[in-house]
Amino acid sequence: MKRVLLLMSSCFLLCLELSAQVITYENAKKKAQKTFDDAQMAVREYRMTDAIELLKDAVRQEPGFTDAYGQMVITYAEMKQYKEAIINYETLKRLDSPSTRPAMLSYAKALAGEGRFSEALSNVTLYIQTNKTRSARAEALQKAYTFAAKAAAKPVPFKPRNMGDSINTKDPEYFPSLTIDGRTLVFTRRVNSKNEDFYVSEKDDSLGWMPAYGFGSPVNTANNEGAQNISQDGNMLVFTGCDFPGGRGSCDIYYTIRTEEGLWVEPMNMGSPINTRDWESQPSLSADRQTLYFARETADAGSEIFMSKLQPNGKWGFPERLDSNINTPGRETTPFIHPDNQTLYFASNGHEGFGDMDIFYSRRQPDGSWGPAVNLGYPINTVDEDASLIVAADGKTAYFASDRSDSRGQLDIYTFELYPEARAQRTLFVRGYVYDAKTKRRLVGNVELTDLETGKTAAVVRTDKIGNYLIPLPTGKDYAFNVNRKGYLFYSDNFSLKNKTDDSMFVRDIPLVPLDTSAVMVLYNIFFDTRQFNLKPGSEIELNRLVGLMQENPTLIVEISGHTDNVGNDKDNMILSERRAQAVVKYLVDKGIPADRLQAKGYGETLPVAENDTPGGRAANRRTEFKILKL
Repeated sequence: MKRVLLLMSSCFLLCLELSAQVITYENAKKKAQKTFDDAQMAVREYRMTDAIELLKDAVRQEPGFTDAYGQMVITYAEMKQYKEAIINYETLKRLDSPSTRPAMLSYAKALAGEGRFSEALSNVTLYIQTNKTRSARAEALQKAYTFAAKAAAKPVPFKPRNMGDSINTKDPEYFPSLTIDGRTLVFTRRVNSKNEDFYVSEKDDSLGWMPAYGFGSPVNTANNEGAQNISQDGNMLVFTGCDFPGGRGSCDIYYTIRTEEGLWVEPMNMGSPINTRDWESQPSLSADRQTLYFARETADAGSEIFMSKLQPNGKWGFPERLDSNINTPGRETTPFIHPDNQTLYFASNGHEGFGDMDIFYSRRQPDGSWGPAVNLGYPINTVDEDASLIVAADGKTAYFASDRSDSRGQLDIYTFELYPEARAQRTLFVRGYVYDAKTKRRLVGNVELTDLETGKTAAVVRTDKIGNYLIPLPTGKDYAFNVNRKGYLFYSDNFSLKNKTDDSMFVRDIPLVPLDTSAVMVLYNIFFDTRQFNLKPGSEIELNRLVGLMQENPTLIVEISGHTDNVGNDKDNMILSERRAQAVVKYLVDKGIPADRLQAKGYGETLPVAENDTPGGRAANRRTEFKILKL
């Protein structure tokens, strides 16, 4: 019955349109003209809903009012109500085809908004071909819809899921950020359409995301706190503050630190050279907290993405503009650096895309530059503004804000699984604290992660004042892990993650041994092939640290000792262990360390540190040690 009524209604409207006399503004009744003028004023004042109601009233007064139908197409398209824009355009076309021209580009956008890119492209092309003068807007749309038609022919997997009532409300929620363990979500909420504040939700293993609560004082204030980013360890928050007292420009970047008691300190302006008289916003911290990415907008260049590195003195370095693979003559915003420190997600309307802001990703190259920007594709990107995407440490779980049909009110936060080509490297992490091995006192120290294959530093962090640290571990590589502090032997460990598939975190509380007679450390990153005594290339990272330690402490006299498991005969193991120790000594001497400060000794299988009846125990017994004989 409902379908029959709809068909009857459609027939009635069609008959009404066909019988209606074509009316333009010039020959419309005065009352209809006045209503149309009021609608135009509403559009200029961005009161789009009021404008639509006035235009509908104008059509009721003059059923064939083509100008009103054309304005409805344009207004509905601006409101992203694309189906309504298409319906009104088709009505206008039936009334008077020549009257459609002023609304053709809006109609094309509406078609594109519904995913009908080939039709949109045809309409824009027709507009260009029949236009008497060149239209930059039409040419830009033609380029965008040419790209979009090809991209839409090969859509990417995309199944967004609303994060539900624990996160989303009738108010807009947006700018999500996540800690590396995936258990704390921070986002911005505009309360009662006025004040922007930060909210937090914690993840429960059984119940999922718990109800969000306000960040509270002193971070949330009567001012607007905008785009924010929680550090991967959850102990630092960087965010945008606009028109704050003492600010350097319209919008500046601020930060706050969590105390040992779990409280947040009074936010502080990041100061020069991060903040200027221009607009700085949308900060993103690298997982090791050593690099800050942000957007800066100037009158000359528009919005671009910059990065600043933390200097040894604790101050931020002069910001560098990212290269042309990221920044264009268009706008670039909402940078997000993944915990892998190799994948950057950002929004742009300057790269080839669908016509508005699209989300892109770029990979860091071996030389440190950024690779070509890759559009995330359709339907992740659309003709509307798409931005502010973050990706969890697993490399595949993405979060973003959208106003979809199942939203609780306006913008809601959604999550979805990224398709494989767009994923970042899955990233684990190691966390813990550094302490004095003798006194157990917490220590401040430097924690460094080095790619064993390339020898390049993958991450470096300085612990907080009570020795806590967190450092990311992107999978797919093997790493040397070292902790050092002046006056102590450095700590050596390694992580083999080329084939790592389980565990999301490691815990290492690091005992640093003071420089003292008889102090010993195991050199976990000295590598030999089985039954061989030639140093493997990956050993150089650790060996060079030894060189540095010996140079910093020129009176040290040390013993380098080799140890084996109990596989094989005792004599062979003794010879092998001594030759391995000699190989280390030779390397140090070749690097300028006087031979009289070094002794090589092999102990074979005589000093095991574990049982030899398991693979793990035998691996622990196969080791190289560094022992201080004299300070």
